[in-house]
Amino acid sequence: MSELFNAILYQPIFNGFVALYNFIPDVGVVILIITILIKIVLYPMTSKSIKAQKALTDLQPKLEKIKQEYKGDQSRIAQETMKLYKEHKVNPFGSCLPLLIQLPVFLALYWVLQAALTSDNFDLLYSFIKSPEHINSVTLGIFDLSKSGNIVLALLAGGSQYLQAKMFSTKKAPPVAGQAAKDENMASMMNKQMLYFMPVITVLIGFQLPAGLALYWFLSTLLTALQQMILFKKNGTPKDGGVIEGKLVE
Repeated sequence: MSELFNAILYQPIFNGFVALYNFIPDVGVVILIITILIKIVLYPMTSKSIKAQKALTDLQPKLEKIKQEYKGDQSRIAQETMKLYKEHKVNPFGSCLPLLIQLPVFLALYWVLQAALTSDNFDLLYSFIKSPEHINSVTLGIFDLSKSGNIVLALLAGGSQYLQAKMFSTKKAPPVAGQAAKDENMASMMNKQMLYFMPVITVLIGFQLPAGLALYWFLSTLLTALQQMILFKKNGTPKDGGVIEGKLVE
């Protein structure tokens, strides 16, 4: 399994990293280019994931209503929930696949950065890739991307995580929404907790990681947030119901 991982992910990314560094001897720029290339490859799957996640967010008020209407009857709740998913053509697992795919990529890049920035071992280079003998881990003359504890990049990663999560946050239901607004407000409170919790966790983890990986995390999340903005603008306001910008959507 490890040999397959090395052949499919680690070695190609490592060789791509070194090849780019040979042309552009700045690891920060190289990480930026690799991030863009990875996002381009994963763009179709990420788009499906974003659409699925947005659809689930828009259905949240209706899901809460089902839970309240059939409270105590788990079988009926599951039945009505699946019926709702089917009616709105929503795959509840549609947002998970890209995350599962990106995880091994993230791990591969982590080990690539560890190998490229903390050692001079280039044994896994393809024959047509020139060995740089040594890679300078400092980018822009400021950040040493081989070191952990970079609070600036950790905060940027957390900020981009907040920006991405903010787009999925549920607004508080207006008073005129009636009794159903209680469920929507509860969903809004839960979303708001996650909105602040995940960026804090991102900052804490990013602070512990090598700065190069924190930089990748920041750039990858920022590009995903921009992709969300484009998709949301293209699709417009959801029409299936919910509470958007303090208004009821019929």
